[in-house]
Amino acid sequence: MLEALGLHVDAVSTQIVQRDRHAALLTAIAVLGGSLERIATEVRNLQHTEIGEVQEPFKTGQKGSSAMPHKRNPILSERVSGLARLLRGYAHTALEDQPLWHERDISHSSAERVILPDATIVLDYMLVRMTALVEGLVVRSERMRENIERGLGLHASSRVLVALVEKAGLSREEAYAIVQRAALRAADERAPLRDVLALDRTVASGCR
Repeated sequence: MLEALGLHVDAVSTQIVQRDRHAALLTAIAVLGGSLERIATEVRNLQHTEIGEVQEPFKTGQKGSSAMPHKRNPILSERVSGLARLLRGYAHTALEDQPLWHERDISHSSAERVILPDATIVLDYMLVRMTALVEGLVVRSERMRENIERGLGLHASSRVLVALVEKAGLSREEAYAIVQRAALRAADERAPLRDVLALDRTVASGCR
C-alpha cells in the first residue's frame, strides 16, 4: 500500500509513529474540500432565481423545491458544502491527535479509525460529484448580459473615473466626487449612469 501511494516508511519512530504527518494529510484534505466548497458556494449563489446565471445539471423529471415548483435546488453544491464542513472537523481531530503521552499514547487510534477512511472516501465522493457538476454546468450568458444591463452601467464607474483623470485633466479627488455623486443618484433613481453623467457640466465639457 505504501508503494502504491508513493509513501515511505518513517525513518525514525518510537513505539508509535508521530502524528504530525497524519495531521498534515487531514489538513490538506480539508483545504481541498474547502476549495471545492468555494466553487459550490459560487454556483449556489449564481443559481438563485433572481440571478440565474448558472445552473446545476437538471435531469428530465427531476424535482426541485417541494414547496416552490419553479426552483431548481442546487443539491450537488449544497451537498459538497456540507461535506466540506465534515472534512474540517476531521482535520481538527487530526490536529488534536498530535500530542502524545510519553511517545506511546494510543488515544489517537480510536479517532483515526474513523477520520482517515472517512475523510478519504468523502473527498473522493466530493471530487466525483463536483466533476460531474462542472461538466454539466449550464451557463446562461444571456442572463449574465441582462444582469449587467440591469446594473444601469454602474460597473463602469471606475472606467469613467480614469477617463475623467486622463482625458478631462481632473484630479482623482475631483473625478471621484463627480462619479460617486452620479453613481449614487443613478442607483437611487434607477437611471442609467451614462444619462446622469451627461447632465454634469464638467463631464459633458471635458469628455466630448
